[in-house]
Amino acid sequence: MLFSLENLQFGYKGEVLLDNVSMSLSEGERVGLIGGNGEGKTTLIKLILGNLSPDRGSVFRKSGARIGWLEQTGGFDSDRTVFEEMRSVFAREEEALRGLRDVENAIAALRGGRESAAAADGHADEYAALAAKYERLNRFIAATDAYHYEVRIRTVLNGMGFEKDYDRVIHTMSGGEKTRLKFCKLLLEQPELLILDEPTNHLDIQTLFWLEDYLAGYKGALLVVSHDRYFLDKVVQKIVELENRHLQEYKGNYSRYKVLKAERLAAWQKEYEKQQAQIAHMQEYVDKNLVRASTTKMAQSRRTALEKMDLIEKPYTPPAPPRFHFTYAEKPYENVLNVEDLTLCAGEKTLFSHGNAALRRGDKCALVGANGTGKSTFVKEIVRGGRREIALGRLVKIAYYDQENSNLRPSATVLEELWGRHVRQSQTDIRAALARAGLGAEDADKPVCALSGGERAKLALAVFEAEHGNFLVLDEPTNHLDLPARESLENALKAFDGTVLFVSHDRYFIRAVADKIIALGPQGMRQFSGGYEEFLAAEKRETGEKKETAPSSGEEKNKDKDAFKGRRDRAEEAKKRLRMREIEKEIGALEEEEARLTQEIADPAVAADYKSLQQKCARLQEIKCRSDALYEEYETLL
Repeated sequence: MLFSLENLQFGYKGEVLLDNVSMSLSEGERVGLIGGNGEGKTTLIKLILGNLSPDRGSVFRKSGARIGWLEQTGGFDSDRTVFEEMRSVFAREEEALRGLRDVENAIAALRGGRESAAAADGHADEYAALAAKYERLNRFIAATDAYHYEVRIRTVLNGMGFEKDYDRVIHTMSGGEKTRLKFCKLLLEQPELLILDEPTNHLDIQTLFWLEDYLAGYKGALLVVSHDRYFLDKVVQKIVELENRHLQEYKGNYSRYKVLKAERLAAWQKEYEKQQAQIAHMQEYVDKNLVRASTTKMAQSRRTALEKMDLIEKPYTPPAPPRFHFTYAEKPYENVLNVEDLTLCAGEKTLFSHGNAALRRGDKCALVGANGTGKSTFVKEIVRGGRREIALGRLVKIAYYDQENSNLRPSATVLEELWGRHVRQSQTDIRAALARAGLGAEDADKPVCALSGGERAKLALAVFEAEHGNFLVLDEPTNHLDLPARESLENALKAFDGTVLFVSHDRYFIRAVADKIIALGPQGMRQFSGGYEEFLAAEKRETGEKKETAPSSGEEKNKDKDAFKGRRDRAEEAKKRLRMREIEKEIGALEEEEARLTQEIADPAVAADYKSLQQKCARLQEIKCRSDALYEEYETLL
């Protein structure tokens, strides 16, 4: 058991956030913690960590347990480079490797080049001490896989998108990059419990796939707070929902939770209604028969039964999620957007060249790609207009949702922000629009700068909806939205009969809404017809198969040349796969020999045979060097 909470209560400024909460998490468990914005998920984490103390109840934490916590804005500053910071995680491993080399040198110096063990009899005690130290160091190195710590660093940094940033100084990075880098460090530290608060923020889709695969092999326990439903489906095995100050557990991933919760609420509602009907029937009998002499005793008996009845609590009805409805006044022509031979730059950096894409009326298109490929820059060019390579169709009216919500005035109140854009509407209509977006009467007089991230996103969506565009362009619209709000936005966009182009890293959202994909990447701009699953399948086929290059002319000579090139590529690929299998087999054999030699060195009889000990130490060093070379070669073949 890593931690347990028993009958926990916690409040803030007189408001109870957690009431009689109990929860536990054991070694190796993978739990998703979900709940609406402001329900208290981060507060619960701080109670688990001991950063807050409960008003009532108890918190148990395993003594000495190593817990790593990634906060939503959990970056750090350092004057080190990226690789130096990651190496600091393995200070003990580096010290052990240095110590092992020192022991090997000491044994060699003690022998002084003499061939017989008898010549070193005068140093028997010193040899024994060195052999014991060597054995201890080797056990630690084997247990921590210290020889390959640099491979582990490269694996994590490359997977998290830092493959070109090893030598960058950390304090020069953006906040999002620093948060990702702290995540890398936590993954390398491998704590017994890894607590992740919105870990998918700042990650592009390719990195998310890598992270899911990496966490599948993670040996520690996971507690994940996330609004990324696809991520929760892939990573966790249990959902804990914080709702109305209480916790409820559901076995399975997010999709399973949706089913189980619906079944639980339906059964609860049925039992509640059944009991209420029974109570009403019994109360009616009491009311009619209590004053009658012949039935008084029976009526009193039923009244007593009513008083002793364990009442079923009425099922909690959560606040209604925001409701969005997108409309427009005028239908555009069939061709909504045409991009032809577009080159897009950011400063001196060329993001992509010769990009081509087209959207027709009614298309719902997701714009995907790794961070830095130009997604936000591209949508801003569309909205800004003026580029001859980007043509909008007749009668197209764009409504734009900016992920930074930079169009909102910080000093204005919520009511002023929306009403100031639509002064001809009544205040009643404006308040009703805000209420549909999830902003009630108590929010209307708040200044925009005082809103939470989720509230600000809802206000921005209310403003966006009121623009009545027939071409909706959205940049990361699900940022800061809780799960009910995301699902509401999904449903509204699916029901919209106009054209939608959106940037998102939320794969569940993309899968639900998009029927076309535009991908930005090393190969430039590519458009795919079909939804997200078809796009992934096409990407997998493209990366998994080497296709022959089409002839550039009709000449038979070029066809033959290209056909030969295709055969040569396949032959090279087969040769590469064969070499990878050979390397895997050799590394396995070396690891077995390393384990056997380490065990033999620990034997006191071997420690007394100085010549044999020196030979085994030398062989272990050879194995280490050979393994490093093989790992490096293997990386080049991937």
